[in-house]
Amino acid sequence: MTPGAPYPSPRALLEKHGLRAKKSWGQNFLGDVGILDDIARLAAPRAGDPVVELGAGLGHLTVRLLARGARVVAVERDRDMAAVLREELGDRIALVEADAARLDLGGLARSAATAAAPPTPTAKIAVVGNLPYHLTSPILFSLLDQVEHVSRAVFLLQREVAERLAAAPGTKAWGILSVLLQREADVSIERIVPPGAFLPPPKVDSAVLCAVFRPAAEAILDPARFRRLVKAGFGQRRKTLGNALRSARIEEPAALRAALAAAGVDPVRRGETLTVAEWAALDRALG
Repeated sequence: MTPGAPYPSPRALLEKHGLRAKKSWGQNFLGDVGILDDIARLAAPRAGDPVVELGAGLGHLTVRLLARGARVVAVERDRDMAAVLREELGDRIALVEADAARLDLGGLARSAATAAAPPTPTAKIAVVGNLPYHLTSPILFSLLDQVEHVSRAVFLLQREVAERLAAAPGTKAWGILSVLLQREADVSIERIVPPGAFLPPPKVDSAVLCAVFRPAAEAILDPARFRRLVKAGFGQRRKTLGNALRSARIEEPAALRAALAAAGVDPVRRGETLTVAEWAALDRALG
């Protein structure tokens, strides 16, 4: 890329490098500068912010992040895309060829702290990316496992997925990841993105989701058990909560009945009716 020149469109870059979008990888390239600028603004509110971009692809979001003064680690597992990033952006980015669902975010946060001017003892990173549908859940679960290293996450997702993550308790969209994410972050849908903004266009609308992490809203005693508990509660939606948790063998029946009573949760309710606070109260009642 010539310094000062506009960044080429997705179509132009694919033609230049003799490539095409890989359907099996869920590749849909966003080239709309206005939408890209919105995503970059949400991910990097201040110049100098360390940002990890998942699935950097052809680099269109990457250059908008760089324009805001962000320090960008671009993660890309597709060797063809990585080659494009090296040729077009060179040493303006740190390129990591890795699976976005298996990243060591703690290591990247420590590297960001060391690279800061002046270096700092600790740093949290922002995570941003256009996530393929089939990788959304693995990436989100990995993110939640390492949430202490993350300041915010801004993802371009299928609209239906984004609406589930931002859903309210008691709605059909409320689910496992809704509970786990909203316990840790303030979650909002920032804008809807139509299929025509992408090359090739997907068959559904997408949405920009922003999660700003903060101290967990509700205390829990056992994070691993809390996740199993929520998963069990949503695993068989037609069952009452008491029956679903017994089937999953979360705890002995007598202890489970006592915990539900102590948490003030009626066992005949369905899992999707519980708020984050009620799920956390149930975990604490289990002791």
